[in-house]
Amino acid sequence: MGESHPHSRISVHQALGDGSVADLLLWRNRRGAVLLLGSATLFWFLFEKAGYNFLSFVANVQLLFVVILFLWAKSASLLNRPMPPLPSLEISEASALKVSDALQVWLNRALSVAHDIAVGRNVKSLFQVSFVLWMVSLLGYFFNFLTLLYLGAILSLSVPVLYERYQDNIDDKLSVTHRVLQTQYRKIDETLLQKIGSRVAAKEKKMQ
Repeated sequence: MGESHPHSRISVHQALGDGSVADLLLWRNRRGAVLLLGSATLFWFLFEKAGYNFLSFVANVQLLFVVILFLWAKSASLLNRPMPPLPSLEISEASALKVSDALQVWLNRALSVAHDIAVGRNVKSLFQVSFVLWMVSLLGYFFNFLTLLYLGAILSLSVPVLYERYQDNIDDKLSVTHRVLQTQYRKIDETLLQKIGSRVAAKEKKMQ
């Protein structure tokens, strides 16, 4: 195993964007991480185990919220007390631009992969996309969509922090695995090229 160079590589926090999302996923914002985990668990239990209907739940929560705000505002005007501290209920232009930029990056990446497969005939990309789609299909067979979302939240709050803690050991094992897969891929690629070459040569002999 080679020696690791922690100062020459990007940290997990930087890879996750170096912002509030990274703080949340790496449990540096413990209150937010606990709130996210608790909310995800509560929603999964309510809709998966308790059998609540999502639309009915959202409508009831909004109804309760509106009634509380109305009673609060009414009592505040009668008793000369402060009104409910509501934030500005609008999406800022900066937030909308951030979301659109993120979507543009993901869409361009997906279109680039599709171009490599359809036009560039990239066999490696085809195998990778096929494997990912097969895994998603397999998971969908065993778990419903809500459970998959809950598992995604659990993995998002566990995998990054575990990787940050054991990054050196994981990187070493991933490096070995990557070399083995590259070797196997080269063997498969060479075998396919040899078969294609032999077939082309056989056709040329028949045509002569």
